[in-house]
Amino acid sequence: MRELAAAGWTVVALARREDRLRELTESVGAAGSYVVCDLTDEASTQRAVEEILRGGAVKALVNCAGGAIGKDPVAEASLDDWRAMYELNVLGTLRITQKLLSTLKQAPDGGTVLIVSSTAGIEPYEGGAGYCASKSAERIMARVLRLEQIGEPLRVIDIAPGLVKTEEFSVKRFGGDSSRAAAVYEGVPDPLRAEDIAQAARWALDQPDRIDVDSIVVRPRAEGSYTKLYRETR
Repeated sequence: MRELAAAGWTVVALARREDRLRELTESVGAAGSYVVCDLTDEASTQRAVEEILRGGAVKALVNCAGGAIGKDPVAEASLDDWRAMYELNVLGTLRITQKLLSTLKQAPDGGTVLIVSSTAGIEPYEGGAGYCASKSAERIMARVLRLEQIGEPLRVIDIAPGLVKTEEFSVKRFGGDSSRAAAVYEGVPDPLRAEDIAQAARWALDQPDRIDVDSIVVRPRAEGSYTKLYRETR
């Protein structure tokens, strides 16, 4: 939100936690507002879309909600964890995209659907089957939507980040275990930050409407792939 607002966009943020939304929108001033919304809930998402549309036309949709839960092998993985990841990462993205698709195509010079997926959708790894599968589904969704909308005034962009250090992603994945979460980034020089992905999204959105940036893969310099990660030793 901050990156887009600074670039001149008017941004409406959707998320479940109102305290975080309020803090975020206050930091960008008049360019930002929010609607409390649970993308895994049909009624909540429908209410949010209706409120957004009352404010006028929509030029772009940035799908960045998502997360990983657990890192168990397939033989021991929790069905509930997989279900939760699919509900948010895949079906939540599908739900909000479907509801805004027609209005996006009515925007001047066309609109954009941008999906923040993950390199996990490109390179599966042990312990990550559920998350990798959900992010692969998001990437496929973006690609198929792009093909299906050829000739329509719509751009479809997929941004796949690699190792990004945020305050919540790994903590949530490991059920609040901060030591396991910290170990993910231990010794890695300069992992990506959320702001790096926001800048990539802003750049892609700010290209002329005739240009569709189909896919961007963003990794820290220290990460060649999920299994090729440089860590400094002390």
